[in-house]
Amino acid sequence: MRAADVGDVTMGSLVAEYGAAQAVEAIRSRTLPPEFVAKQARHERPPNLTACLNAWYTRLATANPAADLEAGHRSGARLIIPGTPEWPTQLDQLGRSRPLGLWVHGTADLRFSCLKSVAVVGARAATSYGSYIAAEFGVGLSEAGWTVVSGGAFGVDGAAHKGALAADAPTVVVLACGVDICYPSAHEPLFAEIREKGVLISECPPGVHPTRARFLIRNRLIAALSQGTVVVEAALRSGALNTATHALSLNRHLGAVPGPITSAMSAGCHRLLRERKAVCITSPEDMIDLVGVLGDDLAPQLRAPAVPRDKLNEPTRRVLDAVPSRGGAGPASIAVAAGMSLDVTLSALGGLAAAGYIERVSNGWRLRKQTASYRKAPDSTALEPPPTPEPDPTQIPPPPDDLSGPEDIPPAPRPSIPPQAPFRAHTRHEADT
Repeated sequence: MRAADVGDVTMGSLVAEYGAAQAVEAIRSRTLPPEFVAKQARHERPPNLTACLNAWYTRLATANPAADLEAGHRSGARLIIPGTPEWPTQLDQLGRSRPLGLWVHGTADLRFSCLKSVAVVGARAATSYGSYIAAEFGVGLSEAGWTVVSGGAFGVDGAAHKGALAADAPTVVVLACGVDICYPSAHEPLFAEIREKGVLISECPPGVHPTRARFLIRNRLIAALSQGTVVVEAALRSGALNTATHALSLNRHLGAVPGPITSAMSAGCHRLLRERKAVCITSPEDMIDLVGVLGDDLAPQLRAPAVPRDKLNEPTRRVLDAVPSRGGAGPASIAVAAGMSLDVTLSALGGLAAAGYIERVSNGWRLRKQTASYRKAPDSTALEPPPTPEPDPTQIPPPPDDLSGPEDIPPAPRPSIPPQAPFRAHTRHEADT
């Protein structure tokens, strides 16, 4: 892991064919196996093995594996490699680019956390819309038992991790630096909380700082660790689209959240949808329906609100459509307009009048004018009015203001009503608490 940089496919091929110990001996002797050299030469774009070997040799000469293990132990991190119980086997699908090992820092078990996981990625310079949607996805996925995987960056990544923590669920952060390096530094409190509930992982040894190339290379791990990836917000040159490309190459599910067509931060999502590379996702339930078990994790079907008119049969509905809203019309005129017989029309008019749809006027029938009404508030404890106190029978209520009495006796004052606190919409977690 010290000899080769992250994502080195040539080193990955060497370790996969000959093992880590034999690969180290080959680097120290500066002699690669002839079979390996011949096999690499048959590639469409064969690597420069001499340059690779010289770079590996220089890096390995300055490496101190014992110091790396000691530094990881001091910070509380642990090293896992393929074959250990905590190693996520879905990383094996990366082939030659599979990481040689992972540094893990946190209390959660990485393999168990990634059995049901979704990657939530997006722009660092996210809008308020993108941050809100990412937090909602973090909460919704976590409450449904799915682990949120992301990169721990500003914007969408951080909002998704915070949503998962708000649901008291573990979350996985894939870093582009050592697990002992906090980047971005402003996320130090967030990473500290994630270590207590989730896990931070990196294929970079301790002390390694992030670079632009390492950010793009680590995106393959985000895509490989999860069953699917949802892009919340992404510009046309966003790194989140790089994660989407890795997800497609691994045959993972890919979703994209639509945004305003005037927002440049959603242009990447719209391009994925237009090119039919991603599925339109508008809620955590949609994403679970996409990546979940067929038949068990179906998203609820959205239905239009039902109205009383839907319960009318076809003849009655046609008669109702023929009744004018102004003036009036006789049964014969209504029957002609509805295309129904007079007997059916008369029967329908009687039922509609009894149900309150129409009313009789001097010159026939017309639609009843609907009075404005306010929708009933939802049954929620947060919206229930305060309980009315029971009257005390020993007290005499004051007389009404409209009663006339002697001029020298002033009317009793009304009891003052304390002002109510203004209504404030409760979030999901405030309502729960």
